[in-house]
Amino acid sequence: MDNRRSSGIVLHISSLPGPYGIGTLGAGARGFADFLKAAGQSYWQMLPLVPTGFGDSPYQSCSSRAGNPYFIDLDTLIEDGLLERAEVEAVSFGESVDHVDYGLMYENRLPLLRKAFERGKKPLAKKLGEFDSRNEDWLRDYALFMALKSSYGMLPLSEWPDADIVARKPGALKKAELVLADEIAFYKFLQYEFFAQFSALKEYVNGLGIKIIGDLPIYVAEDSVEVWAEGELFLLDRPAIPSVVAGVPPDMYSETGQLWGNPIYDWERHERDGFKWWTGRLKHMSGLCDLIRIDHFRGFHTYWEVGACKETALDGRWRKGPGMKLISALRGAASGVEIVAEDLGDLDDKARRFIEKTGIPGMSVLIYAFDPDGDSLYLPHNIGWNRVAYTSTHDSPTFLDWLTGDSTQNERDFAWSYLRLREDEGLSWGAVKSVWSTPAGIAMAPMQDILGLGADARMNRPSTLGGLNWRWRVRSEALNEDVAARLREVTRVYRRMNG
Repeated sequence: MDNRRSSGIVLHISSLPGPYGIGTLGAGARGFADFLKAAGQSYWQMLPLVPTGFGDSPYQSCSSRAGNPYFIDLDTLIEDGLLERAEVEAVSFGESVDHVDYGLMYENRLPLLRKAFERGKKPLAKKLGEFDSRNEDWLRDYALFMALKSSYGMLPLSEWPDADIVARKPGALKKAELVLADEIAFYKFLQYEFFAQFSALKEYVNGLGIKIIGDLPIYVAEDSVEVWAEGELFLLDRPAIPSVVAGVPPDMYSETGQLWGNPIYDWERHERDGFKWWTGRLKHMSGLCDLIRIDHFRGFHTYWEVGACKETALDGRWRKGPGMKLISALRGAASGVEIVAEDLGDLDDKARRFIEKTGIPGMSVLIYAFDPDGDSLYLPHNIGWNRVAYTSTHDSPTFLDWLTGDSTQNERDFAWSYLRLREDEGLSWGAVKSVWSTPAGIAMAPMQDILGLGADARMNRPSTLGGLNWRWRVRSEALNEDVAARLREVTRVYRRMNG
């Protein structure tokens, strides 16, 4: 990490304000970057930028490298002459300004993007070809996977009807590429637009002196191009069918553990080729982000493996991960890009020592600190320099929701006393000030905690599907001068100012 104190805000692209049902890479994103600059912040942390998958989760994506086409800004397409404003205004993106309607995104947004493709494929042919060549190592398989998936009515990979396609028989693939040529070109066009727009946004954000923290999920989804095209990297019973899947044992979120269902890596196979897939993935991410948060980092030391036929994560076992061999490979692959380890959850002494040995900064989350009978490592006075301190996370309650609902009375009493909370100041501001005051090199807060929001603004509830998971959006009027000025003053007082 930089040798200066700094801070930032967590807000996913989907949560940005804007007129088209979901946050995009356009004016709303630049406006939020301007807000961060006005507030003296140094970092903007996003969730995974990949397409959402099962349960609308960005951690269950069909690709580890593709960008989410819903984030393509429609106003930019209008400016580029690929859409007409009347076409966009005629489409419904939902009535709510507070939540994304993913059903409408699929039904109404993709047809607009197809219109943009039809208008753009000839005038952009040269640029599309150059983009295709630069990204050949992943784009060809991804576009074919999505074109096939579309032709099968978006069925998951495990239910595809053509066994020769699932097994990737060369003759079947060649025929599919011919039949689906235009659909393949459409999915390549979407990726071209996403990366062109994201590159422009990153240039704008970095130009303000703000760095982007990206999020790299440790696992890929069962219904993904990687499982289809690179099945040898996973523990599969047969093509596209995992033998074991990932999860965690019983924890604070579920008495039966969390059964994520992601395929487990064949780590021996990865090690034999020097972790080529992993280093390529990190290099790809390093072109998008300045820092990379690796999700479920402890899985590199030991991971929870569950039989694919099990209904809960209870009947699993700990298995040894790739350890320092992978860490060394990653360091060599992305020099100059910093990594943050998501090291939350129940860690045994060996896992904790492994994370410490890597020297990679871990995360300290305030809402998990208030065991009234203990001296938690997450309490502000115990947080060291080589940590990233958070008020809460996208998987947890907001601070206000925790304080007023999810906490026990003893935890609540301890937090009120320790943080010296005051209702007239705003309870969440007490949390922000405490995290900003820690010795941690970087202090972070989800935008929900800056705004003092409760349960209805929570981003995700692990071990649940549907509801409001992944749907929350911030209102444009909330990103105002008063909020920026207040955050700037807290940041100045605790010597974390950017500029």
